[in-house]
Amino acid sequence: MKILVLRFSSIGDIVLTTPVIRCLKQQLPNASIHVATKANFVSIWENNPYVDKVFTLEKSTAILINQLKEEQYDQIIDLHRNLRTYRISWALGKPVRRFNKLNIRKWVRVNWKWKVLPKKHIVERYMDAVKHLNIKNDQKGLDYFLSEKDKISLPTTFPTIASSKFVAIALGAQHATKRIPEDKLVEIIGKVSYPILLLGGKEDTALGERLVKKFPDRKDIINTAGQFSLNQSASLIQQCYYIITPDTGLMHIAAAFQKRIVAVWGNTIPGFGMEPYLTEHENWEVKNLYCRPCSKIGFSKCPKGHFRCMVEQEVREKDLV
Repeated sequence: MKILVLRFSSIGDIVLTTPVIRCLKQQLPNASIHVATKANFVSIWENNPYVDKVFTLEKSTAILINQLKEEQYDQIIDLHRNLRTYRISWALGKPVRRFNKLNIRKWVRVNWKWKVLPKKHIVERYMDAVKHLNIKNDQKGLDYFLSEKDKISLPTTFPTIASSKFVAIALGAQHATKRIPEDKLVEIIGKVSYPILLLGGKEDTALGERLVKKFPDRKDIINTAGQFSLNQSASLIQQCYYIITPDTGLMHIAAAFQKRIVAVWGNTIPGFGMEPYLTEHENWEVKNLYCRPCSKIGFSKCPKGHFRCMVEQEVREKDLV
C-alpha cells in the first residue's frame, strides 16, 4: 500500500504527526509512506526512517500535484486540512481521510470562552484519521531524528559547560503573544542555577545578547540564537537537562526527546490539545484571565494592550531545580 500524508507546516505541528507516520509504517506490512511538506521543513523528515519519500511544496501547488499524480497512491491522509490539501486530494482522486480540526469549537472557546473542547490531545485526533486502517497508537510518543552532521559536540563547541547539566531556554515563537517577555526571561534566568543555553533563530539574536549582558557575572549563559540550524538546535535540546519554552516548535521537539519541559503559555492554552506529549512537563499559565485564550494561533501584539497572560506569569522556582 502506498500512502501520502499531507502536513505542510509548521515545525511543532509536523513533529506532532510523527506518531501517525511511525504507526503506519510499522503496522502496515510493506507500506510505502510518502509525506508532502513545505520546502523549509524538509529537515524534519529527511532523517526519519519511517518515511520513504518526501515531496516539497515550494511555489506552485500545481507542480506538486503533477509530481504526486505519478505515484498512484492508494490512500491520502490529510493532517493539515486546508484549501490547498483539499485541492490536492481532489486532483489526485484517491480515497482520503482527514483529522478533525475542531475549528468551530476553537472559535467558541476563543470568542465566547465556553469550555467546549474535548480533553483529547491533537496526536490522538491525528491517529483517528488512520483508524479505518486498523492503526493503533503505540504510545511511544513523538519522533525526531538527527544525522551525525547535525549533532553538536558540547566539549568542542561549549567546553565551559560540557561537564555540567545545562538548561535550554527557547527565546522565540512565531507570534509575539506566545513569546516570553524579556523582563520575564530575566526573572527566570535569575532563578536557574544551571548553565543556560539560549536557543532561537536569527531574529532572536539581539534578545539573547541583551539577556547575557543582564548577567555580567555569569559566564555560563550562552546565546546560541541565530548560530545553528533547526536540527542543530534540536541536538542541543537532546542534550539539555530540561527546557523552558513557550508554546512553540522547540517544545514539541523536546517532547520527542523525552525531555522535562517547563511550558510557558501566553495567549494559547493547553486545552487546545497541543501540550507536551507523553513527557514530563509543567504548564505555567495565568488561569481565569477573562481575555484568554484570545486566539488559537497568536497575534503580533496583545489585542488588549496589557499582555497579562505573560506579564503575570508566576516563576515557580520548584520547577527550575
